Amino acid sequence: MTKLKEKYGEYLTYFEKALKELCMQREIFPSVLAESMRYSLLSGGKRVRPVLFFGGLEHFGADYRGETALAAALEYIHTYSLIHDDLPAMDNDDFRRGNLSNHKVFGEANAILAGDALLSEAMCFLLKEGARDARHQSAAQYLAEAAGAQGMVAGQSADLLYTGKTGGEDELRFIYANKTGKLIAAPIVMAAYLCGGDVSAAEKFGNCLGMLFQLTDDLLDEKGDSAKLGKTTGKDRQEDKLTCVKVYGMEQAELLADKTAASCHALLGALGGDPFFSEMIDLIRSRDN
Repeated sequence: MTKLKEKYGEYLTYFEKALKELCMQREIFPSVLAESMRYSLLSGGKRVRPVLFFGGLEHFGADYRGETALAAALEYIHTYSLIHDDLPAMDNDDFRRGNLSNHKVFGEANAILAGDALLSEAMCFLLKEGARDARHQSAAQYLAEAAGAQGMVAGQSADLLYTGKTGGEDELRFIYANKTGKLIAAPIVMAAYLCGGDVSAAEKFGNCLGMLFQLTDDLLDEKGDSAKLGKTTGKDRQEDKLTCVKVYGMEQAELLADKTAASCHALLGALGGDPFFSEMIDLIRSRDN
């Protein structure tokens, strides 16, 4: 995976530096709010969504360095969702990215406010970037919609709704497509909008990649190592979450993940192929963290 390793490292290094600079530009009071926001935002992580965005921009022929604010918006939204997801009222997890969850350090009320603030900051980025031109407006609007009641939040709500209840393949696919899929597809679609690429093909590929990501996430909760994942494992079964393992069983779920990875490769071909994304598909399928 030479291409992936090379480019991922490049994108990650650039983004981490830019993210820290953006954080320090804003003076936020009270200090506990600033600290709780930065605690989660700057705690590391794979930065999958900004990396996909940068990779998409380069795939469509653009310089990723000119789109830092949109990349930051992706990560701000993702981070706010993790803070809220870990709360006792939702997934009730004490650890995230190998560290104590935000609410375990700053308390539940401050964690909620930190998440609210990160989402609001992300919307500020989107409003400013969307004013640049029609392409940026389309990209910004796509992300805003993917994060809300037509996307991630709807998926999270359905995830809670079917916890401890009977649900089947249709309900599972809705959760996958929205809770995870929309924010995995968004960076690739946004890149297509910005560069005049094939938005429909980018969306199909991104949605499939999002499904693969959540499939492997559910499988890892069942078989993964908490130390490598940086979060508690076995919680899906304990809380009776609607997952691919619950619906299909481990063996069939593994086969479905393999089939989905193959579909991702086929849809990538419709985008003209790309060694970075091809290796990304394989990495997501085989990941252990």
